Amino acid sequence: MSIIPSPSDSRPSLLATVRSVWTLLFGIGLLMMANGLQGSLLGVRAEVEEFDAAVIGFIMAGFFAGLLAGSLWTPRAVRVVGHVRVFAAMSAIASVAILLHSLFVNEIAWWAIRFVTGFCYAGIFVVAESWLNERAPQQTRGQVLALYLAVTFAGMGSGQFLLNLASSRAADLFMLVSVLISLAVVPLLLRATALPSQEAARSVSLRRLASASPLGVLGVFIAGIANGTVFGMGAVFARRAGFSVVDTSLFMALLILGAALLQWPIGKLSDLMDRRKVITGVTIAAAIACVLATGISDIGSAHAAALVALTGGLSLSIHSLSLAHTNDYLDAEELVGASSGLVLTLGAGSVLGPIMVGVALALLGPSGFFLWLALCHVALAVFALWRMIRREAMPMSEQGPYVPAPLQGTEIATAVAEEASLGDDKDPS
Repeated sequence: MSIIPSPSDSRPSLLATVRSVWTLLFGIGLLMMANGLQGSLLGVRAEVEEFDAAVIGFIMAGFFAGLLAGSLWTPRAVRVVGHVRVFAAMSAIASVAILLHSLFVNEIAWWAIRFVTGFCYAGIFVVAESWLNERAPQQTRGQVLALYLAVTFAGMGSGQFLLNLASSRAADLFMLVSVLISLAVVPLLLRATALPSQEAARSVSLRRLASASPLGVLGVFIAGIANGTVFGMGAVFARRAGFSVVDTSLFMALLILGAALLQWPIGKLSDLMDRRKVITGVTIAAAIACVLATGISDIGSAHAAALVALTGGLSLSIHSLSLAHTNDYLDAEELVGASSGLVLTLGAGSVLGPIMVGVALALLGPSGFFLWLALCHVALAVFALWRMIRREAMPMSEQGPYVPAPLQGTEIATAVAEEASLGDDKDPS
């Protein structure tokens, strides 16, 4: 029996939206907490084992290589065996993989395990985001994305502080990550959730993306470098700079907090003016902040903490800005299909970031971390200025809404939310 809603109750309330997706968000929060902890844990443990900085960069890049491969493989696997089986299998393997780090302490094994972990997390993200988009009504998808973003920030940020619960030399924290992953999938799999539709989106080639928005594609690539550098090697930098484990966890949390605080105001500013100017301003400011941060040797002062948060906020905001700029030049029906090309671009940058910053740390010491980030930001700022000379600004009436992207995950949630918001603009009812 169906009930036709009256105009007064046609738009679901925020409370109803939360009730429909809270188990999904709770599980994702635990997964992001585990993800935040294990990235920093491996960086600290690698320093304890006295791995070479360039080797650590290569190891950390394994996660992002796996994330890229898994993002491309998962949609095909879902079509063959279904969402539930893919999600359960990837979660089980990810839960076991983290334990292997404490059993096989050598560089080659760690790279392989990191690759497997990234591959599994990609599958988890793709399925979880698909579930979220399926559960959310058209009118509340923006609210769901905002909740999803809040959960990913909170999960990754709080996961950093779990680093202080036990010694990185022991297996305790590795077991904690495994427990968190295992617990996270329980509410997700037991919840009576309709399976997402498996309709194929209109595919968009990388060539089409680069032709439509060269600056947007390069921005996503640079954002990948920044993400890979921060999340892959942030803890390594902190330990090499002489930070304690407590200060290392605080350093990583501040980078994430900065991103959480700055994404929205930067995004809203980009809705009011030429996005290329915002990208240029943010990248120049990020480069300056990175140069100033090269002298940080502790995190104890308010000045140092604010500078770290500012650096993280500016650096990690480039992803969402670049996505929004790219989507401005795509047709509405291309937005979801463009996600695979954007994942490829982001993944390539994320793989390159840890490798290059590992080399920079080996050659320049701790200052190489921020100098590498500054160089990437300057390169993007110069290209943005060049593009403003080459192409007229898009009229504000044609510029799409800014939709913030998760720190780690896929482009699916962002693309679907962007498509939904455009649909709302076209259908005022």
